[in-house]
Amino acid sequence: MKKLLILLFLLNLLTSNSHSIEPDVFVQSTVNRASGILSKDISKEEKINQLKVIAKETVDIRGVGFYSLGSARKNLDDNQKNKYLKFFEDYFLKSFSSRLSEYSNPKIDVQDKDVLNKNYTIVKSVLVATSDRPEIKIDWRIYTKNPDNPLIRDLIIEGLSLARTQKEEFASILNSNDGDINALYEALEKFANN
Repeated sequence: MKKLLILLFLLNLLTSNSHSIEPDVFVQSTVNRASGILSKDISKEEKINQLKVIAKETVDIRGVGFYSLGSARKNLDDNQKNKYLKFFEDYFLKSFSSRLSEYSNPKIDVQDKDVLNKNYTIVKSVLVATSDRPEIKIDWRIYTKNPDNPLIRDLIIEGLSLARTQKEEFASILNSNDGDINALYEALEKFANN
């Protein structure tokens, strides 16, 4: 009986670890999926729709959204937060997919990873140079609290954090409108609908 319990315990350890996805493998597989879509002979609109699906599966849109809102989040009630998250998701998906759809088959090579702690890993990669553009360094901040479902929290392109830049833009909108969240809603909605 004791041997059986030990065997079951060891099997549980092996199977629970076998399902986790390494952050570098996750990033390479995500960029390979996106690259596959971008190289397809389909309309730009269809590419955008397929890229949005990938983003919903791989990006922590809620986490990025709340980070981008900064300290203003503390002043919102649940209804305002839900409304903001809806506007933010539409804004984010349009921004992400329309920017990415401009690339024709971008090749990204994952090179290394740096485990910061149990919740975060930085995955280092490069966008391979072509005759039209130089090599670009891209670091991916991966949220790994659930190792079975890693999520992208930020991209740092040549040292510039996209999440931090977005946070500064949102703060600027709020500051120039006396902290009125409706001004931010309006800006996000306008972008998403154009």
